[in-house]
Amino acid sequence: MALISTILGFSAFGFGARCFQLGLQHRPIFDAFHGHAYAVIAFGLLGAGAYGAEQKQTAMLQAKKKILLEHREKEKIEWEASKGQAQAHAI
Repeated sequence: MALISTILGFSAFGFGARCFQLGLQHRPIFDAFHGHAYAVIAFGLLGAGAYGAEQKQTAMLQAKKKILLEHREKEKIEWEASKGQAQAHAI
């Protein structure tokens, strides 16, 4: 569902950008529809690419978080062990 909403959102933005462009040029907005279709398709493809990049980044961040949490747990265990040894030497 998120893929479709991303593509549709980018496509709607492309359509709006094309209408804005023609409005700035004082040209009829709905005269030649092929320009709108090109903008919608191009921005839709851009949206699909953005969705794919977001999915890749999310997967990479989750993997990195898992590695960091494992490393943090290992350091915590080592620190507690060294703390226990320091207390044993103090007694």
